[in-house]
Amino acid sequence: MIKRFRGEHREQAEREWRALTLLARYAPGLAPEPREADLEAPEPTVVMSRLPGGPLRGRSLDGRQIKALAATLSRLYGAVPADALAGVPRRPGHQQDLIAQIRLWTPRTQASDAVSRAMNRGLAWLTDSGMETAGQPDVPQVFGPGDGNLANYLWDGFEVRIVDFEDSGVSDRAFEVAEITEHVASWVDKPLDVETFLEQFELTATESVRLADCRRLLALVWLFLLSFDKGDKPRNPPGTAERQAGRLLSLLD
Repeated sequence: MIKRFRGEHREQAEREWRALTLLARYAPGLAPEPREADLEAPEPTVVMSRLPGGPLRGRSLDGRQIKALAATLSRLYGAVPADALAGVPRRPGHQQDLIAQIRLWTPRTQASDAVSRAMNRGLAWLTDSGMETAGQPDVPQVFGPGDGNLANYLWDGFEVRIVDFEDSGVSDRAFEVAEITEHVASWVDKPLDVETFLEQFELTATESVRLADCRRLLALVWLFLLSFDKGDKPRNPPGTAERQAGRLLSLLD
């Protein structure tokens, strides 16, 4: 399989190749096998093996599939040793990146009354949360795929494997798990059983507190994103932003 990138997305190609080579060494079978890459080309390419299975997005996951998904993620988070992880950059779209983006979106966002009320509550929480000025969280650093879309997790009937590492890098378990639970793909159609999913992870007390904050932050990000999903060809069903407003409010209560 050949994955092509635009020249302005060269860093995505570099992250994809780095992830595939790391996982081939430390967690073989979890992701496609890297074959070759041309990262200097005008349009960079990464060649990799194909994986069996179909995406988890758009299907009702049973207990076996949820456990397999969590097992794959746990293996991934623990795969790259500290000395190798030290040479990996932090993933894009992490906490401070998202907060900065929210601050840029806020002055020019127009939304329905229900969405605006939820945004205002979310912004008030964010200001009081301390996340904006917090330094490095006091939790273990892990290698994260950087994308919570269940379309990137393939089920072959026995186990789950992962594709798409364009936004991968150093992260932490709470943030990565929250990115899956709050991604629109996990609830807009066939909702993920979040409670059962989260029960599969043995998080520390600090990670559990951080998980709650990360879920709120990512839910707020998705509320903004879904409020922009307008026009003649919206990507999600009508009313999705309003549903997300309710989801955010439930996390804030």
